[in-house]
Amino acid sequence: MSNFNEAKAVFKRYGVDVEKALEELASIPVSLHCWQGDDVTGFDHDGPLTGGIQTTGNYPGRARTPEELMADLDQVIKLVPGAKKINVHACYAIFEKGEFVDRDKIEPRHFKKWVEFAKKHGMGLDFNPTFFSHPMAASGLTLSSPDETVREFWINHGRACVKISEYFAKETGIPCVMNIWTGDGLKDVPADRLGPRLRYKDSIDKILADYDKNLVKPCVESKVFGIGVESYTVGSAEFALSYAAKKGCLPLMDNGHYHPTEYVSDKISALLAFFPEIALHVTRPVRWDSDHVVAYDDETREIAKEIVRNDAIKRVYIALDYFDASINRIAAWTVGARNMQKALMYAVLQPNRRLKELQDAMNYTELFVLQEELKMLPYSDIWEEYLRRQGVPGDEWFDIVKKYEKDVLSKRK
Repeated sequence: MSNFNEAKAVFKRYGVDVEKALEELASIPVSLHCWQGDDVTGFDHDGPLTGGIQTTGNYPGRARTPEELMADLDQVIKLVPGAKKINVHACYAIFEKGEFVDRDKIEPRHFKKWVEFAKKHGMGLDFNPTFFSHPMAASGLTLSSPDETVREFWINHGRACVKISEYFAKETGIPCVMNIWTGDGLKDVPADRLGPRLRYKDSIDKILADYDKNLVKPCVESKVFGIGVESYTVGSAEFALSYAAKKGCLPLMDNGHYHPTEYVSDKISALLAFFPEIALHVTRPVRWDSDHVVAYDDETREIAKEIVRNDAIKRVYIALDYFDASINRIAAWTVGARNMQKALMYAVLQPNRRLKELQDAMNYTELFVLQEELKMLPYSDIWEEYLRRQGVPGDEWFDIVKKYEKDVLSKRK
């Protein structure tokens, strides 16, 4: 506590009220993605992961059932501070024994256990239609398919997901962010780029034709390319951004879904100038959309800083999106979520008003000097106190994960 008080005094000299900052930090919800626990396998199919995405690694202990996945997520929740939501994909529908319903006919009742889980933790739920890993997605085209039967199947899936999203919001009392992303595209150079995009637009129009705007926050997410669709992506950045602007839904930016020299942190303020709300999937691309575990790196901190210093905490929906099967999945889940929290803490502890004043005064020398000095302030002492107040373990969290691996994960064969 003495270290915290000393650190608090240091930040005060820079004009930062640490108590107010920690109160703000604790209020920022981050949506934890359920698919880190089982390598995006889900419960509605036995086939491989397809659709331009891939999970690498075979670390033992993957969750195989809803019960195992929720038990693992329980462990993560205990180790991560701050406000949280749970992000669920449609392929995580939970059927009664002997029951199966295809994706175009899923209903809210198939997600009742997720609602019960969220309520137990006092959290909201976010949702994602699953336009991959299904026979109807085998061609690499879903909502943009020239085959009307295929397209209609996926439109019905999207409509079903809207109803499920409304159910989530009604049950938890928290609006549900529903994200539409497909891996639609072509492996080689297309003869027609416009046709698939017009079909894609029409399909999303039909999915979002009827929903309660107080309950559901629909998003459209773009991507540069995926495995097997390297030459052409239907839902490009330009398409997704234009659709959201025209139709009044949210643009969702995944910082792995752009070219390597593009930074989502720079795009946030551009979108906030035009959109009341936006959404993010935070990940860590290495050369491409490789979905590495979020690190406490420059870009993650810049993303957090843009949200905080633009007073956009209530305008930006933050979710995590990565899946690493090469290391302990609970550790991957936990360290990535804690790193997002660290980045947000770093952001709320910045003297943002002073920095803006220096920029507006074109005092770039002092601005640069101050930005560099801020990097060496005692953030770790503030972090340790924040964890204590949140009732979350400090450095010993990994010992808890190792024990869980020994007692639980190692017994999954």
